[in-house]
Formats: sequence, C-alpha cells, structure tokens
Amino acid sequence: MTTPAWTQREPELVGQTVVVIGGSAGIGLETARRARAQGANVILAGRNLDRLNRAASELGAQRSAAFDANDAGLLARFFQDLPTPIDHVMVTAGRPHYGPLLEMNSAQVRQAISERVVLYLEIARNAAGKMRPGGTLLFMSGTGGRRVGHGLGIVSAATAALPAFTAALALELAPIRVNLIAAGFVDTPLSASLLGDRLEERRNELRATLPIGRVVGPADVAALAVHIMSNTALTGATYDIDGGQQFIS
Repeated sequence: MTTPAWTQREPELVGQTVVVIGGSAGIGLETARRARAQGANVILAGRNLDRLNRAASELGAQRSAAFDANDAGLLARFFQDLPTPIDHVMVTAGRPHYGPLLEMNSAQVRQAISERVVLYLEIARNAAGKMRPGGTLLFMSGTGGRRVGHGLGIVSAATAALPAFTAALALELAPIRVNLIAAGFVDTPLSASLLGDRLEERRNELRATLPIGRVVGPADVAALAVHIMSNTALTGATYDIDGGQQFIS
C-alpha cells in the first residue's frame, strides 16, 4: 500500500546547525539528540570534558568545546571559532539559586537575580553575528519560581525577569528569533543532584498529582525546543512545559 503523500514528512532541521550550551547531559543532550534525528548538525558545549566527549561521540557532533559559559572571554572565543552560519542556539547551562532573601548577602542576591540574564545577554551578543535570519536563541527558565514562598523569594524574582527580557531581546535582534522555555520539574541529573535522597519521593508525588499522570522528562522539553526552532512564526514568547504542575497546590 502506498503511503499518502501528506503523511511523509521530511526531517525539520535538515542542513541546519544547532548549538547547545549545556549539551552534555539532561535537557541539553536530549535536545541535541532530537535535533540530530531531525537532520541538524550539532555543536555541543559544556563544562565537564569527559561527559561532553561521550555526548559528542554518541551524536557525531560537528564539534564540541568544554568551558564555563559564565566566563565571558571563553564564551566569546567559543563563538568566534564557530563556523558561519549557525541556525539555532539553545542554552541550558546554569541552575537556580534558593534561599530566604534576608539570609543572603548583597553579592549572593546580585548573582541570583542577574546570573542568567547576564549569561543570556552575553550569548546573544556573541551569537547574533553568526546566525541566519529566522534562527532562534532559545533560553531556559522555570514555572515553579512564579510562586512566592518561604525560601523561594529570590527564585521568584529571577524568574519574573526572564519573559520580559526575552521579549525585549526578540525585538532588538529581529529577524533572529528569541524564545524562552519555562519548565517545571524535569527528571534530569540536575534534579537528582538537587533532591538527593528525596528524588523518588518527588517523582511519586508528581505521578500522583500532575494532570498528565507522569513526570516530565528531558525528551518532552526537547520536543518543544525543536518545534520552536523549526516554527519560524515563534518569537519573543515564553512556553510553559510542566505537566500542569503550576496549577496544583
């Protein structure tokens, strides 16, 4: 039987180049896998050299580079050395900072609020001149920080800044697109390191309470990321992916 023409879909990223900063594990690695499956060439960056080398070998990455993305000099050199043009840059590097506001000193508050904004801005500065029009910068945030609670105040403040930052940057960089993924709990090595012995308890709690009836995984976020890359009508927006976590008590 002949398959109808409308069911035959070409890979969505054929011939495009996707750079993933934080691409050696978790959401970044899964996004790189999915982009590769959709025909893209992938370039990976991360801090852990051994883990990065394993990921690059698995995916047949075009190239990889191990460095700390928060080092402005190393970040600039990374982009200077990239082939031109590139199509998409996804950033999963970084982690949230937790703690009661009054127990944090001024340096800790400054870092918690500005770290991701400064990182994303430096990436935008360095990437823009290398990117094709219609490509996308794709950043990560969270939905959990929208709730204000004891010990979460600094996370809430940092989370609130990113959607407006993304929209403003999208206007300044157009026709390059800029978008933000806001995730809830995602079952990644980072989540495991943050929760430690409480990981399985948290998984069971979410399975029992989330509207989707399961825990969100890296593949779920990767699917959204690749859709945002391939859909050239999307820019300046924040896309939630948390299985309904923000709507339950």
